[in-house]
Amino acid sequence: MIEFIDMMLLLLYTVTLSSSIYIISAHRKYFLERFKKGVVSAFLLAMLFFLSAYTVKMLVAVWIRASEVFGFWNPDIEAWQLLAWLLAQVGTTAGLVILAVMTYKNKFDLFICLRKIDKKGEQP
Repeated sequence: MIEFIDMMLLLLYTVTLSSSIYIISAHRKYFLERFKKGVVSAFLLAMLFFLSAYTVKMLVAVWIRASEVFGFWNPDIEAWQLLAWLLAQVGTTAGLVILAVMTYKNKFDLFICLRKIDKKGEQP
């Protein structure tokens, strides 16, 4: 039974990881365009930050689960896995807190200006 659960978790983590990578890559063009123009939606930027941290977290989850399923676990690897999990969790939590604050304050229409734009709409 444990082997079945391990394999299902590995499969589900892999599907989740693939989905998050797909979402990031599908929005890549939008973000590149927005960064090039110098103005980006703060909410979508926070979403990108959260999703990127979540993707790293899923990479670590696959790494942890694969090391258990395929038997290449040892105490040194576990220490690195725990550190990677901690860093990924910090990023995921920070992203969720930012999204929660923006949702609570109803600030979905905030934009971050990355470059100064003059009155004619041209960049210096």
